[in-house]
Amino acid sequence: MVMFLFLVVALAVVVAAVTLAVVGGGENGPLPEAAPERLRDPLPPDRPVDRADVEGLRFPLAARGYRMADVDDALSRLGAELAERDARIADLESALAGARTAAGHGPRSGENSSGQNHVSMDKPAPRQEDRP
Repeated sequence: MVMFLFLVVALAVVVAAVTLAVVGGGENGPLPEAAPERLRDPLPPDRPVDRADVEGLRFPLAARGYRMADVDDALSRLGAELAERDARIADLESALAGARTAAGHGPRSGENSSGQNHVSMDKPAPRQEDRP
């Protein structure tokens, strides 16, 4: 019986201490609102995005996953940069094909008859030093 009374009193003291801690004791007022967590390492606005920027990109967690606006901003930025790079690659490839045609060279090895490069998707054979 004495042990039961001791446990009830201890429980009442713990509940009172937690209540005072949560309420704040009076003079300090309520706890300030926490600022929403924002994207810590945004993509650099002053230069093109490189591989290290994408690998280092971390999105803060929200109540149900990631903040949709942060993810949308990063994806639209990456999409725009990829489109810009694709256009630049296409321009350079057409300029190279035009220069080769003007120079009178036929297709080089690895190119098809239309002058475009053919990239093989076959796996290369393992090197001798890679074998056990």
